[in-house]
Amino acid sequence: MTAPAPSSRDLPHPARAEIRLEAVLHALSDPMRLRIVRELAAEGDELSCSHFDLPVTKSTTTHHFRVLREAGVVRQVYRGTAKMNGLRGDDLDDLFPGLLDRVLAAAGRQADRLGSG
Repeated sequence: MTAPAPSSRDLPHPARAEIRLEAVLHALSDPMRLRIVRELAAEGDELSCSHFDLPVTKSTTTHHFRVLREAGVVRQVYRGTAKMNGLRGDDLDDLFPGLLDRVLAAAGRQADRLGSG
């Protein structure tokens, strides 16, 4: 029996074993991407792309989500017409224990210090 053909709406994600630290750090180094990750972490559940009100164009927002997905930081799936985003916290914690928690805590402290949080 052959596997069903992938849907054109299936988005490529790295397998857990393929996630690289340098790609994760690069993805988290951008303020807009870090903002997305912070919102996802605060929500603790999937959020649609349209949930995020970023001060950038739609195409730039799409780029940021793609970088996060390709780095293995988020998983994106279509649910109906919405593209839903969820943190791959379990994968990241398994590979890099404590990294995401520490980055999010540091980002929160910085936001408090700068009055942007």
